[in-house]
Amino acid sequence: MEDFRWTYLQLCKEGGVEPQESVVAQLQESRAAHSSRLDLSGHSLSTDTCSVLARAFQKDAVFTEVSLSDCMLTEEGTKMILAGLFHNTSVKCLDLKGNNLRSTGAEVLGKLLGCNKTLHRLVLEWNALGVWEESFSLFCDGLASNNTLTHLDLRNNQINHHGASELALALRRNSTLQELDLRWNNIGLLGGRSLLEALQKNKSVVQLEMAGNNIPSDILKALEQSTGHNSEREFTLRESRNKTHVLSREIQSLKEEKGRQFLSLMETIDRQREEMGRSTKSTSAQIGQLQQALNERKSAINSLTAKLQMTEAALALSEQKGQSMGEVLSRMKAEKEEQKEQQSRLRKKQEEESSLREGKLHREIQNLMETNGQLRNKVEELECRCKSQQQQIFELKQELTNSTAELKMRLTKAEDRLESEKRRSKQTLEDMESLRHKEVENVSRHLEESERALQERIFKLEAQRIQLEEELGKTKAAVVTERAQAEEELGKVRTQMRLEEQEHVSSLEEKLRSLRASMQQLQLHCSQQKQSISELQVKSSHQSVEMDGLRRRIEELQQDLSGKEQEKVAEVSRVRLELLEQIGQLEADRTAQEGLKAKIGALEREMKVLTNNHREVLLDKESEKSSLLEKLRLKEVEIQRMKEDEAQRASYLQSAILSYVQGSPLGHYSSPNK
Repeated sequence: MEDFRWTYLQLCKEGGVEPQESVVAQLQESRAAHSSRLDLSGHSLSTDTCSVLARAFQKDAVFTEVSLSDCMLTEEGTKMILAGLFHNTSVKCLDLKGNNLRSTGAEVLGKLLGCNKTLHRLVLEWNALGVWEESFSLFCDGLASNNTLTHLDLRNNQINHHGASELALALRRNSTLQELDLRWNNIGLLGGRSLLEALQKNKSVVQLEMAGNNIPSDILKALEQSTGHNSEREFTLRESRNKTHVLSREIQSLKEEKGRQFLSLMETIDRQREEMGRSTKSTSAQIGQLQQALNERKSAINSLTAKLQMTEAALALSEQKGQSMGEVLSRMKAEKEEQKEQQSRLRKKQEEESSLREGKLHREIQNLMETNGQLRNKVEELECRCKSQQQQIFELKQELTNSTAELKMRLTKAEDRLESEKRRSKQTLEDMESLRHKEVENVSRHLEESERALQERIFKLEAQRIQLEEELGKTKAAVVTERAQAEEELGKVRTQMRLEEQEHVSSLEEKLRSLRASMQQLQLHCSQQKQSISELQVKSSHQSVEMDGLRRRIEELQQDLSGKEQEKVAEVSRVRLELLEQIGQLEADRTAQEGLKAKIGALEREMKVLTNNHREVLLDKESEKSSLLEKLRLKEVEIQRMKEDEAQRASYLQSAILSYVQGSPLGHYSSPNK
């Protein structure tokens, strides 16, 4: 406010114009009240003041409403002020009531309406815009090109039927004007008909005031009906917009819920994948440990073979020593033969000693045979234990392969379910959007058909007033047919939804077939693994043959193995402990897999619950749709009844006003104008 006042005073100072006290006082009042309305009504404004205000309006961004009613503006002053408002972006309401605007004012107003993009309300009551037809046609051209004005007041502007025809041409091109006041002009029958024809093309005017224009009552009723149709159309459009907004919000909320559910599913699947990765890592580590144990056993066997070779070499050396000892004995025999006589006594003693030694040797041999039998029993026990360990290893490998296959199958099932849920959610969202678009298109199509039917009715009312009841029956029949068509369309939509569901079921069956094919591939893979296991068994049989050869060597080297039995027992106990630990780990993996099975079952139950909820929501939406259609039908019946009541009231009021005007002094005042 202060900026506009300061701008006004500065421009007055620059132009050498003395500020008008009434304008300054009004600016001061608006600044004190912090109002965005500039009220200069009733103040006579000079030409210089108008030029300064025009320059100030060019820079103004404060006032949204300007009132210049009854300011006794000259044509030059009006031209200046309106030129200043050409490119103003803040004034939305302009009041020029009672300023006796004529040709120049009409031309400048037309330019203003063509240039200004923010003006919504224009009051031109008690002027003379319709006196000069060419100027008024320019004003109508500006109104036709305007896209922002919604309210226009042209009361008491001496507009005749030529001006009304120009205004009708402007209304055909204008699509934003909603309220038009043409009371107390001289439009007449021809002007009323031209306006009626224009309103058949214009769909934005919802209120038209035509009292005091010497227009017949039937044309007035037709004009009221056309504006009523426009208002009904606007109301239905507003309701449809509200419904579409509500539906879009619901769809957005459903999208958000589906997104949250999808994110939760992805998180659970990621967790399951991590757990499965950890389990596979642990199983691979266990397999690696078993392979290491097998490699250690192979190295132990290799070391035993090396030891056997060493013992064979030692036996060869002992044989050589025996041969050398035989040579020594032959020499000794020769010496003994030479000394037989000397050692005859000693021989007897030696024979006794030798007999004793032979007894001892026999006893030692028996002991050695017993120890040999014990060693053989121990070797058989060790062989049995090795076979049992190999059987356990084979069973563990089978369990590992089965567990890995089950985990892979569950992972593929979870991924397929996730993809199916994604496709299902996308399909439901697309179906909801298509249904919303179809509903909007059906509503708009019904509205256009109803508008066309109403326009045809208006033409028939002008030509055939007597057959109103028959036309009403026809329109009712048309409404019934339209409702039947709407119901048929709903049935088509439902059948289409059923077909889409059948297609979805067929796609799911195809997915099941693909899953069965993947199962067959997995079975082939399992058979290949079984073949590899059989090959390993053959290798183990070869190793058993090698073990038989080693047994023969072991029987020859029992004396050397007696010291290493304890080491073998220790190794066997260690292997037993390791196998027990591995078995415990495998049992823990089994428990983890059972937990994963339980989680997958819970996720499947949640998916079933979500699908059931989604179906219930769709059923609720269909019931809401049917209730809304029923409400629309009831509203149409009420609107028809209210229209008839309003038409009767308007006819009564018009007859009463005409009788009152004819009997009052206003009738004598309006008679010279006619």
